Amino acid sequence: MPVLTHHDIGSGFPIVLGGSYLWNRNMWEPQIELLSRRYRLIIPELPGHDNDLPLSAALTTPACLARDVGRLLDSLGIRQCAVAGLSVGGMWAAELALQRPEQIRSLILMDTFLGAEPEASRQRYFGMLDMIERLGYIPEAMAEQIVPLFFRPGIAGDDPIRMRFLQRLLSWRRERLLNAVVPLGRLIFGRPDRLLALKDLDPETTLILSGEQDLPRPLTEAQQMARIIGCRLQSIPDAGHVATLENPAFVSVQLDAWLQRSLSLAPSC
Repeated sequence: MPVLTHHDIGSGFPIVLGGSYLWNRNMWEPQIELLSRRYRLIIPELPGHDNDLPLSAALTTPACLARDVGRLLDSLGIRQCAVAGLSVGGMWAAELALQRPEQIRSLILMDTFLGAEPEASRQRYFGMLDMIERLGYIPEAMAEQIVPLFFRPGIAGDDPIRMRFLQRLLSWRRERLLNAVVPLGRLIFGRPDRLLALKDLDPETTLILSGEQDLPRPLTEAQQMARIIGCRLQSIPDAGHVATLENPAFVSVQLDAWLQRSLSLAPSC
């Protein structure tokens, strides 16, 4: 059984897209439409996210997830690639670039933070995970608390993307929650502080993107990481945590332009 399931879309130079906790490839849908015209997109799915894979007991940190993605790339025969990761996808993307600097030619970190989770939010999230583990499902009242964390303040309650995400949370089966989603949450929110390691990333090939209204990962965290790396930071207007869906046109243009620049690819005619 594979360690990670994945989607393989398009052709060209490989781009790996790492998604957020509780989401799947659909969070990249607007970017897939644009980037697959030029690139081969490899989109790993997290354990328990649209698959029945349990989280291996050997996976204890984002660096462990990065090693699994590296093994996936090896199995696909990919010798070089670019990586864009959002949230936990950005955590393991940075670790992958640190583990395999010769393989990762361009790195985009989106709405993510390589420091330890602040204690207040860590306790809150661990409390939620403990309750889900006891119940075997995500209660609707809790789901209504989780959903706003992923969107900019003031988004309409009946926004279609918001509503689909809410239904996704409520539909998760007990087995997936207990075997993958809950332990993965503990891995993410109990992660070690890796900020100092960021100084070893290449500032010339690293870009940080951050939603201006991201609640769980505020812009100040992105600014801190950009200072350590010495790389460019671009804020994303009118966007919270899932900026790929909240301001898809802006994000898609930023990704495409950065990839062309950092990979030294000529624009297509």
